[in-house]
Amino acid sequence: MKLVFLDKKTIGEDMDFSRFAELGDVVEYDFTQPEEAPERVKDADILIVNKVPVNRQTIHTAGNLKLVCVTATGTNNLDKDYLAKRGIEWRNAAGYSTESVAQHTFAMLFYLMEHLRYYDDYVKEGNYINDVMFTHFAKTFRQLTGKTWGIIGLGAIGVKVANAATHLGMEVYGYDPYVSVKAAWELSRSIKHANSAEEIYQNCDYITIHVPLLDNTKKMINEGAIEQMKDGVILLNFARDLLVDEEAVA
Repeated sequence: MKLVFLDKKTIGEDMDFSRFAELGDVVEYDFTQPEEAPERVKDADILIVNKVPVNRQTIHTAGNLKLVCVTATGTNNLDKDYLAKRGIEWRNAAGYSTESVAQHTFAMLFYLMEHLRYYDDYVKEGNYINDVMFTHFAKTFRQLTGKTWGIIGLGAIGVKVANAATHLGMEVYGYDPYVSVKAAWELSRSIKHANSAEEIYQNCDYITIHVPLLDNTKKMINEGAIEQMKDGVILLNFARDLLVDEEAVA
């Protein structure tokens, strides 16, 4: 059996990959462009990918292919209809980064709301030590307590973020079209279920996105959504970039 890594460098180098060799012959490519894939996959039984597109154009030469393993949670790089037609299975690494993404959500929030870059530069450039006053109010921020946090996507990550926000004294609203009010309440009794994404946009001071990239979520944060948001809202996207219309944000 032949196992082929198409973009192994993107996984990281601090892990032990030796067990793959126990399963068969392993071929590793650090990176693969789509046009390079047909030649590299043609003898593969199993593909291990992160972000390389897997579709008719990239794997039509792979006559022995039985399984595609995605070393991430998101699978929008897979043409699942094409894989199904060929009887090729796929698996992803669901849930591997729940704690890390929840932690990173708050790292980004505090970085933005407390103007950490500004104050770090202010001190390092000698401005603080040379100031006549020990306080500096050029950039101000408010406490999170009493503010509203809106979460779009109530999967494992969204629920963990909701629980943490609640412990910071925030009022948390959650919206997920695939999760019922009862199910959301059972996952986290701190979440107030919103009936629509629009309700999140209109009422929340902080909004985080934790949904997969689908046809109906692509560019969900667009000009119309932004127009409904409060002035000064902080919007954090911890899913695919194409959920956000970057021109509209700019």
